[in-house]
Amino acid sequence: MSVLAGCAMPPGQQDHAQGNALSTKDAAHTAFVAPQSYGSAFGALPPGSGASKDNSLADAQPIDENTPDVGSFHQIGRASWYGRAFHGRKTASGERFNMKALTAAHRTLPLGSYVRVSVPNTSKSVVVKINDRGPYARGRVIDLSYAAAKVLGLQHAGTARVDIEGLSRQEAKAAQAEMLAANSNGN
Repeated sequence: MSVLAGCAMPPGQQDHAQGNALSTKDAAHTAFVAPQSYGSAFGALPPGSGASKDNSLADAQPIDENTPDVGSFHQIGRASWYGRAFHGRKTASGERFNMKALTAAHRTLPLGSYVRVSVPNTSKSVVVKINDRGPYARGRVIDLSYAAAKVLGLQHAGTARVDIEGLSRQEAKAAQAEMLAANSNGN
């Protein structure tokens, strides 16, 4: 298996932050990833937290009035994914990258925002929280965690053309509730 361009910071620049990124046991359901704000300069990054110790959805950070609303965002482009080589490294949001969490890296979307990533001509989609910057590989618009790539069936192909749809806070809350319910039912 080859690892594609990653987004996490080098291991020497890590701290002991803990995370609240959504994760899933088998990455078989719709999920979340978060970014910083789109259309703005990167600027100083807020302190954050990393991936959950037990990879449990119960540790997912609640979506509230501080969650960026990117409901009007839409983009079509090529997605790639990153995994084991970056697992545990600090992301742009300050969270630790967890390859089993439903997260993604985007160059401009606000950190902490949620988007739905779909593969055209299939019924596969995943909701992810943007928590990192990237991808840095030419021609790519989003880097998905391994778990998100697995939901979309990209883990073997490595890349695919995707449709990225920004979610409002209400849409993100509904998708999160649906995912939590599906996960608690053992699906």
